[in-house]
Amino acid sequence: MTNQLNGASGRVRAIFDGVVSAGLRRGSVVGASDGEIDRFAAEQGVVRVPAAVREVLRIIGGQPGLWFAGTHFGVHVVDAGTKRAATATVDNVPHDIRDIPGMLVLSAHQGYAYQMIDGAVLDQDDPPVWDVSEGEEARQAWSSVSAWFAASAPNIPELYEMLQLKREIGRPVPSWAADIEDS
Repeated sequence: MTNQLNGASGRVRAIFDGVVSAGLRRGSVVGASDGEIDRFAAEQGVVRVPAAVREVLRIIGGQPGLWFAGTHFGVHVVDAGTKRAATATVDNVPHDIRDIPGMLVLSAHQGYAYQMIDGAVLDQDDPPVWDVSEGEEARQAWSSVSAWFAASAPNIPELYEMLQLKREIGRPVPSWAADIEDS
């Protein structure tokens, strides 16, 4: 049990639990099943899903709620077409990605920015995540999937503060308020 808590899955779970403790409504996200995760990977031509990625998808891969607002993320939206578009983007920018055909695309933002894992490191439990945008150099932006997941987390205290301000000035409550506890 200690190994699981200290490993990649445990780090991801601890990040999620911290955001829930800050006020994210646990039911506002839906995880993906292992079968859905395996289909997600197979559609991208990937046979191994790193432990940290699998845990992220188990937690929010079916419906990420506030976690990736405005970004295509999850087993139902990132697909072979997303990978083709990401591959075309990588092919047209300077990069040090070693295995483009084997890469695993995690997210897409408005068809010009992608976050992915180099196929050469999919054997790692918590590999680095690359950020690739049209017209810019691809860069290894996060040292690990768990660091990427933490950096992508919604800032619940900030959102709660914004919600309180909207209420004070008489503005309509935004739909995302339902995703925050005590809203």
